[in-house]
Amino acid sequence: MKKRMSLLLAIMLLAMTVLAACGGGGTAEQPSQGEQTEQTPPAEGDKDTTEPPAETGDESQGYFEATDPSKNPTAAKNRKDTLIVGMTSPKGVFNPFFWQTAYDKYVVEAIFDSFFTLNGDGTYSNRLAESVEVSEDKLKYTFKLKQGVTYSDGTPVTVKDYAFAMKVLHDASYDGQSDIFSTHVKGGQEYHDGKATDISGVKVIDDHTIEIEVTEANAMTKDSLGDISFVPEAYYGKDYKQGNLEYMKNLHTKPIGSGQYVLKSFAPGQEVVLEANPNYFLGAPKIKNVIYKTTTDETKLAMFQSGEIDMDMVTVNEDTVEELKSMGFLDINIFPTNGYGYVAMNHKNPKFQDAKVRQALLYGLNRAEIVEIIYGPYANVINIPQSNVSWAYTTEGIDTHEFDIEKAKQLLDEAGWVPGADGIREKDGQKFEIHFSATADNPVVDALIPVMNQNYQELGIKIVAETLDFNAIMDKKDKGDFEMFFAAWGLTPDPESTVYRTDGQQNDIGYSNPAYDAAMDKGLKAFDLEERKAAYAEAYQVLNQDVPDLPIYQRRDMWGINSRVNGMEITPYKDFVIDLYKVELEQ
Repeated sequence: MKKRMSLLLAIMLLAMTVLAACGGGGTAEQPSQGEQTEQTPPAEGDKDTTEPPAETGDESQGYFEATDPSKNPTAAKNRKDTLIVGMTSPKGVFNPFFWQTAYDKYVVEAIFDSFFTLNGDGTYSNRLAESVEVSEDKLKYTFKLKQGVTYSDGTPVTVKDYAFAMKVLHDASYDGQSDIFSTHVKGGQEYHDGKATDISGVKVIDDHTIEIEVTEANAMTKDSLGDISFVPEAYYGKDYKQGNLEYMKNLHTKPIGSGQYVLKSFAPGQEVVLEANPNYFLGAPKIKNVIYKTTTDETKLAMFQSGEIDMDMVTVNEDTVEELKSMGFLDINIFPTNGYGYVAMNHKNPKFQDAKVRQALLYGLNRAEIVEIIYGPYANVINIPQSNVSWAYTTEGIDTHEFDIEKAKQLLDEAGWVPGADGIREKDGQKFEIHFSATADNPVVDALIPVMNQNYQELGIKIVAETLDFNAIMDKKDKGDFEMFFAAWGLTPDPESTVYRTDGQQNDIGYSNPAYDAAMDKGLKAFDLEERKAAYAEAYQVLNQDVPDLPIYQRRDMWGINSRVNGMEITPYKDFVIDLYKVELEQ
């Protein structure tokens, strides 16, 4: 019997108030991270349903069963022990501390485990943890590791490996996206500063018991601590010297974990080959081989038809939905994404430092037209960087920034950017020209650029677009070598994030606003849900007026899944890898 996310679950997820502690992406990945993608991938969750698809008649979301499985391609039917998943090529950073994109994270999640795992509603449950005890004052957390867990190389998993992971995340040379300091582990700052050789708040009681003491608790502490991946210290720590993690880059494509699968090979730009871990503590995965094969929007539909891939996320619009349905042998899962698409601006660039300019760029962009072109009924314009599946989502006090060229012109005039003789605005002798890094073969960018060109030309702004692949744009982002680019952000179940925090670990655009930081701090430190909602509403109101980037849409996610694949669970909170070991292929 197939375990599926139905429309009923989608509606429940939209309507319910999920009190989850912290988000597991990036994106995030480490506890508070989201993930950067070309098209927003699903986040995480876990539900087991067999409801009929589309029972309310809403064709824009639901689970649509294959209408004629007999049309299954011969190539797919002949694969008895291999699942092929199409996706954008990973960068090859297969390390739970350093991954950057969702596609690397898909590999990481197959290979590594942590104390906790995500459920379909965005809450957490135990994975490697046998139990967790929290002191009454919430300053001590005692985790007990399950017995008999081993790494894929046969060595036993112990909490000493977790203690090593804590050192890595606190190390002065750590430059990944995880913000371990949000957990306030006692002695963590001293270790980071080189004033101590151990983290005083991390105490190994025995091989299966560890106690973590924090100096300040918040709503995310427990789940943040429980979401840290286990890595074998004997392997990842062999060359470790406090203050120098450079050596670990050599291990990015040679991972060893305790998870469901083992990495067999990686061909950049082509595929990642995973093999089932026969000693996985929850039972050997039912599918022996899993291959992540590189696809593009131009190739994936043909690859479905030929049987080269079994499943892939397909950009959702009326045409692609119809194409997938017409194949007959695909199940189609459409649900609200827990994420959003946006246009980033580099706040270190003087022309983006004036809020009036940023507001003008938002008012002057016809986002509704862009969304309609790309997604039709399968997306909505958004005005805050939060998904409407979140309990923190709000419309209170939020300006919708409806398309208004005249208002945009007025704001630019007020900011001192006035039209020159050639119609291009200028200020202090500088022309208003924006260099836009555009992703190659991306339908969103293909629709975005012409509309942006037309709208901004009317404003007196020149757009100069350069076309690069997604990973190249992410490299430019990491170096701060960009002016503007489009990307999507996969959110975590909890609204806490460092994306817009001053000097935040995930703040790649250089944005800073003390009012936003203060509101986020209130939300993080509160334990009452209503207090948290109020604090995050305040934070979103600040962003809505300050416009740190240009929020474009929240869309639906759509996965095409070969009907012979059973047990594939994907929700707005849960990506396909979380319980991949349960999935089976019909023989």
